[in-house]
Amino acid sequence: MKRSTVLVLTMMSISAMMTAAIPAFAEETELETVAAETEIQAEEAAPLEDGVYSAEFDTDSSMFHVNEANEGRGVLTVKDGKMTIHVSLASKGILNLFPGLAEDAQKEGAQLLEPTEDTVTYSDGMSEEVNGFDIPVPALDEEFDVALIGKKGKWYDHKVSVSDPQKLETEELTSETQESGGITAFGLGLEDGVYTADVTLTGGTGKSTVESPAQVTVSGDEVTAAVIWSSPNYDYMIVDGEKYEMVNTEGNSVFEIPVAAFDTELPVIADTVAMSTPHEIEYTLNFDSSSLEKAE
Repeated sequence: MKRSTVLVLTMMSISAMMTAAIPAFAEETELETVAAETEIQAEEAAPLEDGVYSAEFDTDSSMFHVNEANEGRGVLTVKDGKMTIHVSLASKGILNLFPGLAEDAQKEGAQLLEPTEDTVTYSDGMSEEVNGFDIPVPALDEEFDVALIGKKGKWYDHKVSVSDPQKLETEELTSETQESGGITAFGLGLEDGVYTADVTLTGGTGKSTVESPAQVTVSGDEVTAAVIWSSPNYDYMIVDGEKYEMVNTEGNSVFEIPVAAFDTELPVIADTVAMSTPHEIEYTLNFDSSSLEKAE
């Protein structure tokens, strides 16, 4: 009688254990399925791996198109699943773009896309300054809305699309970005932090130099560089109309200035007090993206 009781209790215990294990197993399987589905969705949200590509940029208008020097293509940057394409346009006639409809572009608080000043070089060797734009790309091979405003002050709706992305290697990337007005920290996929980058200086009398490599700090989309001159006689610099004072009190002049893009000329003005009267001298700086190294 006791042996039968023990046997029954044992069978009941085993049954209970198996019953408890089934929901746990089912729960783990469900979690694995959800994780797999999430991974697939993430892959669908980011059709390209992070990096920089050359891509076709098509529009519905002969008045709004990529400059002929770039053969219909722009520089597509993919970072964290988000895509942005930089295109150099035919001229400086288009003043702003808006990723959406013209009606929304005119609403209070609308975030307009500001132009960059790009240098394009044609097949005959001639160069020209044109407006370029960084345009968000919601999807590849699908039309999306982009509105524009020109010098006449009227907004127009257009349809554009981006296709045929081709991954750019380091050498190709440098060449492409030099032609299209440089590449931003976002375009390079730089994480926040402190870097060093080779910098070249041109202009002036050729007697002054700047220290290279220079320290470059990345914070979000903002990049600043510490420019150390070979002379203590510079008392301020002007970049894009903004005046920047020295950040040191001893030794050669040091300035912290914004760097909008790498691999392109950055016009600056530096004021020297070495002469009998102060003089503002025009220079250009060029920060080489291929030399970027993360500081330890």
